[in-house]
Amino acid sequence: MTKVEVDSLPVSVITGFLGSGKTTLLNRLIQHPGMDKTAVVINEFGEIGIDNMLVESVDDDVVLMSSGCLCCTIRGELVDTLKSLYTRRAKQEIPDFDRLVIETTGLADPAPILHTLMADPFLMGRYRLDGVIATVDAVLAMDTMEKHMEAVKQAAVADRIVISKADLVDADTIAALERHLRGLNPAADIHRAVSGDIDPAQLFNAGLYDPESKTLDVQRWLRAEAYEQDAAPGGSHDHGDDHGHEHGHDINRHDAQIQAYCVYLEERLPWEQIASWLELLTTYRGDDILRIKGMLNVAESETPIVVHGVQHMFHPPVQLGAWPDDDHRSRIVFITRGLGRDIVENMLTALTEKKPDAITADQG
Repeated sequence: MTKVEVDSLPVSVITGFLGSGKTTLLNRLIQHPGMDKTAVVINEFGEIGIDNMLVESVDDDVVLMSSGCLCCTIRGELVDTLKSLYTRRAKQEIPDFDRLVIETTGLADPAPILHTLMADPFLMGRYRLDGVIATVDAVLAMDTMEKHMEAVKQAAVADRIVISKADLVDADTIAALERHLRGLNPAADIHRAVSGDIDPAQLFNAGLYDPESKTLDVQRWLRAEAYEQDAAPGGSHDHGDDHGHEHGHDINRHDAQIQAYCVYLEERLPWEQIASWLELLTTYRGDDILRIKGMLNVAESETPIVVHGVQHMFHPPVQLGAWPDDDHRSRIVFITRGLGRDIVENMLTALTEKKPDAITADQG
């Protein structure tokens, strides 16, 4: 097993559908003093009006902001840009930075960026995923998610969700949208922002490594308890609430296909069996597995193993130094599209030849 390199640079991915306020959010973030020593990788400087805030041009594709934030445009492949930034930082050719933020395009599925961070050997040793931040338009979000799967996936895989344009809708609309998002992604922190105004501290430090305690905080990162609530895909429903729109939606609605649940394994299993199970799932249904997070109790280790995957790609497993509490069950969070908990459980049962009651799961 591998250890998390806590000295590696945390990477946050900002995503959001076209017009959802992603650019406005990023524009405000790069002006915030709390973004000093942050490198921001964007598609084009002009898209966020950076020319008006330009303080110093380091070279053709890197500028330094008054906040201390370093902004870099993507040149060629993303992996080349990230390698170049790290190398130039090491050679002191550009100002030092201790955090990286990547902006996706409005139509982008964030999965390829996460794959890049998990797969490239150079990047894996120097960067670590902190979290995914998704912007959601308070005015158009429900309609956008109904029509575009990309918007659903962006919200479903996020660790932090920022509802933009919150001042343009009434309180009931905001509350309904938040319920809907919590059903789609029970563990994400949801924030509201007007004109992108939000404290960066609310958006970052979502990863396995907790910079406050300087330790690996798996419970904060996994948040398995969030999936134990009585929530339904596409929106949590309080009994007595009138959600006629949500109950009567089109059966082809994209977010109705998204499920979020946590599977608990009561028995200690060999790593080979669990690895075979996850490999089987990703081989045959990888496109439908938006994200996996898990803490595993395997026979070969006295301490838990942490796994994290996106579609077909898994980050190398990480061994923790100790269990966070007295509950030593394996727990794996799945966010999937059209892949029910029963299929996930049955695949494991078939591999282990154990009775189904060896596995329990809580729906989120």
